[in-house]
Amino acid sequence: MAEANIPQTPPVAMEQSKPENSSDEELAYDSSAYELYHAMQTGIPCLTFDVIPNPSIPAGIEYPLTVYLAAGTTSSTLPTLNSIIIMKLHNLVRTQENENDSDSSQESEYYDDKPELDNINIAHNGGVNRLRYSHIPSKCIVSTWSDLGVVSIYEFDKHFAAIQASVSGPTDERIKCEPIFSFAGHQCEGFAMDWSRNVPGRLLTGDCNKNIHLWQPIEGGWHVDQRPYTAHIKSVEDLQWSPNEDTVFASCSCDGTIRVWDIRAAPHKACMLTTQAHDVDVNVITWNRIQPFIVSGGDDGMLKVWDLRKISDGTCAALFKQHSGPITSVEWHPSDSPVFAGSGEDNQITQWDLSAERDVTDSTMDEDTSIPPQLLFVHKGQKQIKEIHWHSQLPGIMISTAESGFNIFKTISV
Repeated sequence: MAEANIPQTPPVAMEQSKPENSSDEELAYDSSAYELYHAMQTGIPCLTFDVIPNPSIPAGIEYPLTVYLAAGTTSSTLPTLNSIIIMKLHNLVRTQENENDSDSSQESEYYDDKPELDNINIAHNGGVNRLRYSHIPSKCIVSTWSDLGVVSIYEFDKHFAAIQASVSGPTDERIKCEPIFSFAGHQCEGFAMDWSRNVPGRLLTGDCNKNIHLWQPIEGGWHVDQRPYTAHIKSVEDLQWSPNEDTVFASCSCDGTIRVWDIRAAPHKACMLTTQAHDVDVNVITWNRIQPFIVSGGDDGMLKVWDLRKISDGTCAALFKQHSGPITSVEWHPSDSPVFAGSGEDNQITQWDLSAERDVTDSTMDEDTSIPPQLLFVHKGQKQIKEIHWHSQLPGIMISTAESGFNIFKTISV
């Protein structure tokens, strides 16, 4: 086990591991179902994180892997110790050696080595409700939603360079780093936040008072439009920019709706489309980068797939009820357009493939038909899962964070 100290908090620890039972249910761990599985803990839980792209990553997956993350801690009992953590996870080897690989003999040389973790711990004012890495070229920019009602933007170029070189922060105190820009105009806390992939530096933030603000990059900082987008009647829970249209974004809310907006119109006229997506809070949405689909997850435990060409009639294209608790995170696979994943308060992560169909043959007639053919994999072992992300540069690699720590894994199904 490798350890890296987070000052004034329990140490970060990382290990090769297997999913543990998170309830009284007896779970059977089948190592052959995972190509990769590692776990780590961060002392104070990180309930939000994002993947930092690896600037020197080779094409495809080559073991051992190196993964960079930015995460934010959330502690109500130790609020003055909340932090942003920049992490380098390296020497991530396969859970099982693949005997069919031509380089299996070479892999066996490092298979017994331990995974390693380097981290830099940066003080943050308040708990981090949500953290997002920006898409500004050649910059390491991170935004945070504080539970104190402030949205802040940080530049971590030098910190990221240090972590790439495996230089950890000081051991006696957390690093202090002032944000390069902050906005307290929401006047309450929030969770919704998304950076545009098409217009570098363009940001959206939504709060618990139903307001959405648009941030535009300007010389020396950002201009935040004081006129909010206000069609929702309850808290805005999530935001997603369109992957294909520079001015279009979607939002979801505790009012049960998904709305689509166009910022070319004035804020009070910008809502182009509304659908009653769930009868309860809609917690999260994800917009497919290739196909015109959005997946939503609600307090009802349902995952719903919406075809944007037909969403206005209120009928979803697909509905899945595998989860028994509220959905906490959803995300489409970055390159395999029919595949997405979801997590819930039932301590499950599910992976789905919309292109899968049941093969009705004589040999499959006795199979459990209550399990939808689109369900590829169910990952368990974490408690209170809060957020999941695919790694855009490492196909099939998924990272999840929960009150019990982080998992990084690759299933044989994706």
